[in-house]
Amino acid sequence: MENALLVGLSRQVALRRELDVIANNLANLGTTGFKGENVLFEQYLGSGARENNFPIPDQRVAFVVDRATRTDFAQGALEQTGNKLDIAIDGPGFLVVETPRGERYTRNGSFALAANGELVNADGNRVIGESGPIVLEPADTDITIARDGSVSTKGGERGRIKMVRFEAGQKLSKEGGNLFSTSAQPLPVESRTSLIQGAIEKSNVRPIQEIGRMIEVTRAYTTLANLLSRTDELRGNAINKLAEVPA
Repeated sequence: MENALLVGLSRQVALRRELDVIANNLANLGTTGFKGENVLFEQYLGSGARENNFPIPDQRVAFVVDRATRTDFAQGALEQTGNKLDIAIDGPGFLVVETPRGERYTRNGSFALAANGELVNADGNRVIGESGPIVLEPADTDITIARDGSVSTKGGERGRIKMVRFEAGQKLSKEGGNLFSTSAQPLPVESRTSLIQGAIEKSNVRPIQEIGRMIEVTRAYTTLANLLSRTDELRGNAINKLAEVPA
């Protein structure tokens, strides 16, 4: 009976974790370039009894373990904004920004100009180009960002925005602020990846699907809580019955 309670508790912890991830996905429906997450679980088998002389062989108990969180890097829908400094990546790849912790990678192309003319993201981190930061002159007009990342104005070309990709299976870790970090070496993007000026990539979270998952997880958690309550009640009744047996 204790095993039933412990197994149920491990499942409740896993469901709580999954509910937290779903809630975070829904909270970022409007976050530019956000990538949704899924929770990966695995089975953990508890150790069996040391003795093996029981009439019925000891059975190993299976628990649920929160193994990891997987990020879905599928591309979100592209939305036109009309802002010439907004760019969206069409295809696999990331933009590169410079932070106090080093270079980080993002799909959020909602950019602006700093007071010194540098192209920065919403947190003020500089956007990295192929030859360093992208800097515009005060008199620059008619800003154009080509599909290959080249930034041009009436005064000439001001650099090319750097785009990178990573081999499949290489782990990128979320750091907040819609930034990713990794120890893997970035690679140049493929020819099919390009930039679209005046657009942003929306979150790839599917609201209907996430709400359905939330309802499913909530119902599973409630059902499990009721089952554990009945199991605990059954144990209490068994203890009371045993107490009534004459010594």
